[in-house]
Amino acid sequence: MDYDTLLNLQGYLKFFLILFVFVVFYSYAYSIYKRDKKGERNYEKYSDLVHDDSIKSSPLEKRKKDKEINEKESIK
Repeated sequence: MDYDTLLNLQGYLKFFLILFVFVVFYSYAYSIYKRDKKGERNYEKYSDLVHDDSIKSSPLEKRKKDKEINEKESIK
């Protein structure tokens, strides 16, 4: 391979790498936005966690009981 071919290959690799990172980042951001709009998870509470880290603060989410977890595993 000559030098020009290597430079072209390097340029294409950079382009596709940046495109891949762009797609992954925006799909992740969209999934967060979608979960927030559906009400599955409120990310505002998570952002407030930084300021409210006292021992008396209530948990953000309820834990699943062991029974529910075992039932879900037995279904699979």
